[in-house]
Amino acid sequence: MRILITGGAGFIGSALVRHLIRNTDHEVLNLDKLTYAGNLESLTSIADNSRYEFVQADIVDQPTVSAILQRFQPHAIMHLAAESHVDRSIDGPSEFIQTNIVGTYSLLEAARAYWSGLSEPRKSAFRFHHISTDEVYGDLHGVDDLFTENTPYAPSSPYSASKAASDHLVRAWQRTYGLPVLLTNCSNNYGPYHFPEKLIPLMILNALAGKPLPVYGNGQQVRDWLFVDDHARALLKVVTEGVVGETYNIGGHNEQKNIDVVNGICALLEELAPHKPQGVARFADLITYVEDRPGHDLRYAIDAGKIERELGWVPEETFESGLRKTVQWYLDNLQWCARVQDGSYQGERLGFTDIKDLHA
Repeated sequence: MRILITGGAGFIGSALVRHLIRNTDHEVLNLDKLTYAGNLESLTSIADNSRYEFVQADIVDQPTVSAILQRFQPHAIMHLAAESHVDRSIDGPSEFIQTNIVGTYSLLEAARAYWSGLSEPRKSAFRFHHISTDEVYGDLHGVDDLFTENTPYAPSSPYSASKAASDHLVRAWQRTYGLPVLLTNCSNNYGPYHFPEKLIPLMILNALAGKPLPVYGNGQQVRDWLFVDDHARALLKVVTEGVVGETYNIGGHNEQKNIDVVNGICALLEELAPHKPQGVARFADLITYVEDRPGHDLRYAIDAGKIERELGWVPEETFESGLRKTVQWYLDNLQWCARVQDGSYQGERLGFTDIKDLHA
């Protein structure tokens, strides 16, 4: 297959690209705007592969996307390009509306025009796979409740509202125009190459620097954590074996309170990085509780039973094994982290130690 991936220089997108190039014979075109979260250094290991191509473009630019589709002639589009940081969406929602809603509309229109011109065999085999988030469902109040594919949408933030809107657009383009679509909604991802503004890498790098570990509110918010390589395997399953028009929830079966995640990171660092910064007796002493963010959802948890029953996918990593691999990767790749933190990976200075850059 020839697969066009939007947002392939981001965290999940780059994991998917690496998985496809390393473990399949598919050809991949990575279309990415390269905003602050897009990092081509996450793809260095496969960048020279003959089955991989990178094009810098914005999904909002429909004529350019249409030209790329005509040249590459993909059998599938996997759409991951999105603004995805909750706190950034609260501070400035405009970019989220533009990329997540207008960008998805533009991509759908380009894909529809391309798909309409295909021969009948290729037309019926084509897939548009939209990758979304469990945050479109809002939060759960009962301790035993789980998000299913039929859970009503109740987004809480500008980010999740924009993703919910994009989900609705994708379904409408199938219902109205017949575009063969697939949707997936995933839980919190973690793993190597995660941008250092996100909870787990932020805690690791702040701890190593002897900086405070900021935890929102009382730290009791619950998330289901999904190792990013498990997610990549699931996405490939869906795009190749999923039923057109269906939605598949992808979760890690790993519910954890935020404070327990932070304590787990501290415990691993005690073992794996025993040489602490000056003045730090225990990494856990750096934990600092800060004011909760507006509209902070209390609990997310996914029922991933459908994708297991119908496609045979289950996560390979437990949270304990995945977190250990993640902490070790950051310890082994501090140069990659430093280039992200000082902005040299894209020629401008960025910093991610302020509480506003924390996403739990």
